[in-house]
Amino acid sequence: MRTVKDILESKAKSFNIVSSHTLVIDALSMLNAVNLSYLIVMDDNQYKGIFSERDYSRNVILKGRTSQSSTVQEVMTSDLPTVHLDQTVEHCMKTMILNKTRYLLAFDIDNQFAGVITIHDLLREVIANKEEIFDTDTAHELLNQDEGGYIY
Repeated sequence: MRTVKDILESKAKSFNIVSSHTLVIDALSMLNAVNLSYLIVMDDNQYKGIFSERDYSRNVILKGRTSQSSTVQEVMTSDLPTVHLDQTVEHCMKTMILNKTRYLLAFDIDNQFAGVITIHDLLREVIANKEEIFDTDTAHELLNQDEGGYIY
């Protein structure tokens, strides 16, 4: 089965990095520009957290803050679950489900930040490797069921 390292190597280089001192309004503009749901927060090449659309809605809007005066550091998520480069896609899926999160932080053997694994990354893996996950009979049955569970 594919690993965290395989997923990260297949992803484009990250340009969604922001400083913790960035104003939320500027981070939102960057989110829009890169067309992603999160930004990696780094200071002096050290991982600090992520800033996501969910952070904005929960920690700015719902708490009455303003995006013109709040910094990313004040509203970012810094306590996400972690995985290592040699761990499998299956392990990542279980970790996401257990922790009810959409993101996992990947670290290398030296505990250096290596990247972010998203729920979308895992879904792409499942779709690309569906032959390994579902046997032919099971896939055929799933494709031929209607909403009532009847097999055609």
